[in-house]
Amino acid sequence: MTIKKQLQDQLKQQYGINKNISNSLSPQDCTALLTLLERETSVATLVSAFADKNADLGKNNRYHGQKRSQAERQLEATTAQLEQTQAECDQLQTAVAAAEERLAALRRKSGRLGKEEAALEAQIQDLEVRNQSLKSRLQGLEAKTQDLTQANDVLKRDNKALKNLVDQIRLRLALDVKKLMRYEDSEIRRAAARLFNWTQG
Repeated sequence: MTIKKQLQDQLKQQYGINKNISNSLSPQDCTALLTLLERETSVATLVSAFADKNADLGKNNRYHGQKRSQAERQLEATTAQLEQTQAECDQLQTAVAAAEERLAALRRKSGRLGKEEAALEAQIQDLEVRNQSLKSRLQGLEAKTQDLTQANDVLKRDNKALKNLVDQIRLRLALDVKKLMRYEDSEIRRAAARLFNWTQG
């Protein structure tokens, strides 16, 4: 195990600093940072708080991202069902209109066509029942689509709030790093500058 990896492990175990942050530091930078954190407990507390908050934000972002993706998938599926149901409803309405036209034509004919007329009336009634059922289903799908749209809007607002919180943390980190830059130790200044640059981008 290399010295840098040991130092990175120590930073991770003692202060929660992820290796993707300390990876850009040299072994000397890691040593200087460990010395600073051991000497300045307030800095160590701040770094640990940032690490904990960063982990929590990562979990929240993943959770809300999954929820938003799930809501969007459900919205797409419901929209497809809605379109399919609307198409079926249109087809049935067209069929009802055609059956009514045929029935009107048959009524103009002689009474010997009464059996066909009765069959067409039964067909129209059946189509009307199916049409009512599809209309009810269509209303349910529209309500579900509205609920999913509202849920998606809530998830978007939550993601925006999370982004604002991350921006606040970055601002606070920038201010704290600026304070660290006042120290004379150039290694600490360079490490703080690299840490600041990493958080900005």
